Amino acid sequence: MLQVKNLTYKVMENGKEVTLLRDISFDVQDGEMLVITGPNGGGKSTLAKVLMGLVPATGGEIWLDGQNLTQLAPDERAKAGIGYAFQQPPAFKGMTVERLLNLAAGQELPEKTCCSLLGNVGLCAREYLKREVDATLSGGERKRIEIATVLAKKHKLCIFDEPEAGIDLWSFSMLVKQFEQIHQEKDQSLILISHQERIIQMADRILIINDAKVEQCGNREEMMNVLFEGQPACVCMKERSED
Repeated sequence: MLQVKNLTYKVMENGKEVTLLRDISFDVQDGEMLVITGPNGGGKSTLAKVLMGLVPATGGEIWLDGQNLTQLAPDERAKAGIGYAFQQPPAFKGMTVERLLNLAAGQELPEKTCCSLLGNVGLCAREYLKREVDATLSGGERKRIEIATVLAKKHKLCIFDEPEAGIDLWSFSMLVKQFEQIHQEKDQSLILISHQERIIQMADRILIINDAKVEQCGNREEMMNVLFEGQPACVCMKERSED
């Protein structure tokens, strides 16, 4: 189980202290899917980066299955069982797709397995295995490869930051099936940061972050009423889903 306690992240901008996360607290049960949503700029991606250790928390604690991760580096958090997919995946010049999948899995994968991982995210596998993960790939292609690297290994908790971004509708449908399968198996917890109604509808619980803090959190049924029946968060959600 993931436990986040009073998580805070502050930075200095132009000589002034700015709070990007303010006393964020929530938990994710084993096998649960939590969808985090809310207006752009509210702190969702910052929260994901702090959970993964890409930026350091300035207050609060992060626990996973009784282990305090708060001071651990990203690689140590990965070893503890967290998988993470960036909203905007980096490029790796000189690194082939096949090699990246092997590194993510922690072992040499059979070509058939690599092809299956890529196929499951909507890529024609054999056309990509030997390609480099560099700027010759589109953002959407790198996005799907990034998601495949997370799927290459089982984790205690997988964090996907806007997995729909830059993805065509057909590939998005395939991703949804992957998330549904993981959720049904109940041996990995999921945090999905998303504006997409189809993903939000899959959640066990939904957490809304706005203005650097938790605005509301609840089960899917009650939160869908908040998001899509005239509440303030609804406006942002509809605008984003039309992008």
